[in-house]
Amino acid sequence: MIQFSEDRLLSLKKNFNGKKIAVVGDLMLDGYLWGDVNRISPEAPVPIVEIDKEFFRFGGAANVAVNVEHLHGKAIPFGIVGNDNDSQIILSLLEEQKINDSGIIQDSDRPTTVKIRVIADNQHVVRIDRESKEYIKKSTEEELITKFSKHADDIDAVILQDYNKGVLSENVITNVIKIALEKDLIISVDPKFNNFYSYKNVTVFKPNRKETEDILGIKLNSDKKISEAGKKLIDELNAKYLIITLGENGIALFDQKHNEKRLPTKARKVADVSGAGDTVISTLTMALTAGADITEAAYLANYAGGLVCEEIGIVPIEYDKLFEHLLREAK
Repeated sequence: MIQFSEDRLLSLKKNFNGKKIAVVGDLMLDGYLWGDVNRISPEAPVPIVEIDKEFFRFGGAANVAVNVEHLHGKAIPFGIVGNDNDSQIILSLLEEQKINDSGIIQDSDRPTTVKIRVIADNQHVVRIDRESKEYIKKSTEEELITKFSKHADDIDAVILQDYNKGVLSENVITNVIKIALEKDLIISVDPKFNNFYSYKNVTVFKPNRKETEDILGIKLNSDKKISEAGKKLIDELNAKYLIITLGENGIALFDQKHNEKRLPTKARKVADVSGAGDTVISTLTMALTAGADITEAAYLANYAGGLVCEEIGIVPIEYDKLFEHLLREAK
């Protein structure tokens, strides 16, 4: 367990302000249709949902960008949307929240990734996905890399947020990392299965338990297995640090010398784990840019992830709420 002094927390809190974070990855739109069920359809044995509320939120890498903004950073998302109605919703949400959209590319050949959740009588009835998992075309890759390169002198860190929806191809991954290393930027990665081993030489690599199990073909059902997995992955990837998130069991943190630390989860009452991974990678990266060491940053990120798990739905971490809780514990 790490113990912060009040002065240290106030110093880090101040340093969060204005940090510029590029978020490269799969931008998504989350839609919610809320209503009631009063009858069954005469056309098929399915409920008729009478919708009385509809709203949209950022998902995927876009949600990471929102978390950065809510932590008083400045996010620059880099990704692809279609030339469709859903892309207009994403772009209008970016404008509403005053998030820089100069890294966004519209591609008429693919749809905007959108996930619509239908909720009736507080019950999740169905989810409707519209997406392409094909990798973006070569010309779009080059355009995205060029856009990132033009911003690289003006950012403090980059988050690579992968959902295997086609944006983070091997070419995009290796070039973004190459540029970031040349500029001595902090590089944080939240991976998925595809291209898992392409994320080499980064600052922090953060898979979750399932991703680690899938890539290594083992079950992380003991402390020994977790330790073995962490050491193997950090050697394979040559990451400076590796963090495996373990859900209710907290996180396991490794460095290149195979030193290992465990941080327990900070959730007091888990209501919904949706979006917690986005919050963890955002807070971790912001903390590192603010001058936190890796243990401090991991603790803050783990704490922030626990706080958002107490909320229903995908919600970003709030700067004031995070530090109010932390300062209360430090007294």
